[in-house]
Amino acid sequence: MRTSRTTPTLDDVAKKAGVSTATVSRCLNTPDRVVKSTRTRVLKAVETLGYTPNFGARVMAAKRTFTIGAIIPTMENAIFARGLQAFQEELHRRGYTLLVSSTAYDPQIEEEQIRALVARGADGLLLIGYDRDPSLYRYLERQGVPALIAWAYAPQIAQSAIGFDNRGSMTLLAEEVLKQGHRRIGVISGVIKGNDRAADRLAGIEDALAARGLPRDKLAVLETPYGFENGETAMRTLMEADTRPTVVMCGNDVLAAGALRGAKELGLRVPQDVSVTGFDDIEIARVVTPSLTTVHVRHREMGTKAATALIALVEGAAPDRPTQLQISLQLRESLGPVPKP
Repeated sequence: MRTSRTTPTLDDVAKKAGVSTATVSRCLNTPDRVVKSTRTRVLKAVETLGYTPNFGARVMAAKRTFTIGAIIPTMENAIFARGLQAFQEELHRRGYTLLVSSTAYDPQIEEEQIRALVARGADGLLLIGYDRDPSLYRYLERQGVPALIAWAYAPQIAQSAIGFDNRGSMTLLAEEVLKQGHRRIGVISGVIKGNDRAADRLAGIEDALAARGLPRDKLAVLETPYGFENGETAMRTLMEADTRPTVVMCGNDVLAAGALRGAKELGLRVPQDVSVTGFDDIEIARVVTPSLTTVHVRHREMGTKAATALIALVEGAAPDRPTQLQISLQLRESLGPVPKP
């Protein structure tokens, strides 16, 4: 004969731990606000009783789902992984759950996902870059769902953001390239349409050329979807041209790693025959041979601060001005002086 099973309640946990129900609630939702000894006692009671919080009751009481959506362009490479991990860790620490989706850089898919996450009760959204139809921002405002931009920084735009200056960052790297004497510059860029980060990075190179009075036609630009194989293919195309560049600047480290492979397959030495640079300073930049000169982005700091800022918006704080994170150049082996004739 099967015996009836009673589901443990918040009161049961409180009685077993010898604390109030409010303390139990704080332990489960904002554990950092409870002293360690009390938190340990409560969590032991939760485990012993097999207590599971009533999500529906929590939602009704708080009028929130404690769910944050993040819509990223791709999950196929590591560009967003480090920042998103830090974002998730901070959300979890604050009692929120993360839902992630990717768009394959397709604005229509992004719109569908924004609307789907709102329909599923997401309290706030993390979006990558600013470049999307303004009607989507109006839609989110009408729905009362705050959005935070990451991986980009544009102080002239009022939208809440935690990011870095893609254009200025690439200008700094291009200036270093020019200091090495390079004038024939190849660029392997991400697809620019719908991608303000890629557009800004190309513009940053152009700014550096203009500051030295060098014409834009000194650039040989190839746009390609982000990917290792695409970087390799683009490198072959650039280096098989009649006038080949002495340096190839890539829109991110994944493309740059592919470019290094492409150079090797063509029998070219880096940097003796051609230099290569990247952007992001993900792990691959340090393990490829030669190690990659790139722009270091503070991905984890960005993720943590984005989570804190977005939760503040969800909980009723007034939107703050966009926050700029500093970058730094990582000058490694893949950038050298112009090859001698």
